[in-house]
Amino acid sequence: MKYKVIEDFTDLQDNGHIYRTGDLFPRAGKVRKARINELLSDKNKRGKPLIKEVEMRVVESQEG
Repeated sequence: MKYKVIEDFTDLQDNGHIYRTGDLFPRAGKVRKARINELLSDKNKRGKPLIKEVEMRVVESQEG
């Protein structure tokens, strides 16, 4: 599952990486489910959701 950043934030659990609105989260690797839930909710230091779930669609090419 991928997530889109809806509010700029500095990820203190990712060496201070700055995420900008519209970025995909996470940028690389895996993130604990607890961390995802924290960023999806208002239960973080900013007090508001910072990411939202996005559906990734596979686009099939049409040849011929």
